[in-house]
Amino acid sequence: MKKYNIAIVGATGAVGQTMLKILEERDFPVNRVLPLASARSNGISVSFRGEKLKVLEATPASFNGIDIALFSAGKTVSKELAPEAIKRGAIVIDNSNAFRMSPEVPLVVPEVNPEDIKKHKGIISNPNCSTIQMVVALKPLHDVARIKRVVVSTYQAVSGTGLEAIEELMEQLKMVLNGEDPKARVYPYPIALNVLPHIDVFDDTGYSQEELKMVNETKKIMNDDNLAITATTVRVPVMNGHSEAVNIETEEKLTAEMAREILSKASGVKVVDDPKSKRYPLPGDVTGSDEVFVGRIREDFSVRNGLNLWIVADNLRKGAALNTIQIAEKMVENAMI
Repeated sequence: MKKYNIAIVGATGAVGQTMLKILEERDFPVNRVLPLASARSNGISVSFRGEKLKVLEATPASFNGIDIALFSAGKTVSKELAPEAIKRGAIVIDNSNAFRMSPEVPLVVPEVNPEDIKKHKGIISNPNCSTIQMVVALKPLHDVARIKRVVVSTYQAVSGTGLEAIEELMEQLKMVLNGEDPKARVYPYPIALNVLPHIDVFDDTGYSQEELKMVNETKKIMNDDNLAITATTVRVPVMNGHSEAVNIETEEKLTAEMAREILSKASGVKVVDDPKSKRYPLPGDVTGSDEVFVGRIREDFSVRNGLNLWIVADNLRKGAALNTIQIAEKMVENAMI
């Protein structure tokens, strides 16, 4: 089997470190891994297959000889260096929102729209973490009953912001337990024992960029501009694992039992739905798992064809690193690299 030279841009971050772990776990055909980051991380080491790899500063020349470049370092870095990687012959799979809504760039969730990978012109975008887990659960239902409208409220873990936010939550919790006032650096207010209805910046309509990402990305991935979507995204004091309360309205009737049956057979989905036994997905239980977990499946009796779903996933894995590597796996499987 052919093996590939892989660069990870942002290798010292939470997502970059998870990428290294998943490449190893899934035995991706790696010839060489090149961990890259900003100049301030130059010289730090990361682990891969029992070896310590020195992290180097990401520059255009870093991509010489690279087959696949996995980006997890933010929009500015992606805009600057992704074109340089492509010039040098690499395929870029990007986790930022730099290219997601570009008509020239496929936005891919392998369980939902793998065929779009073939449309790439050097860059494939990884969707927003909260969008990914939602569409994995909704697409099988959409295929059967045609979803008309989606109302989603998210409960997003601090790991979605990165290592600094994880550390801040831990520090703030200690301060609260010691009777001290927690100090906020990463978020506008303390996140410990708090809930912030504020992820990313707000626009003039009052919606946040995170909410608009969920709306626009879902339409693109599902290839349905007529899909009506509204979102409220919320940061909660959970270390890892995003949760979502999702209400859908379909053209065709779906009972809760029909939805359970459809989702139990869907790729990448695991149904955990037995409220009488207090069994439903929890972020603490799904951390480290690859599937999107769905529970609390029940009919919404306020509309003709409504369903409520509770959707939970490990945002560092399926919401970022795993989805990225699954895209690369599809490309290898179909000889697209």
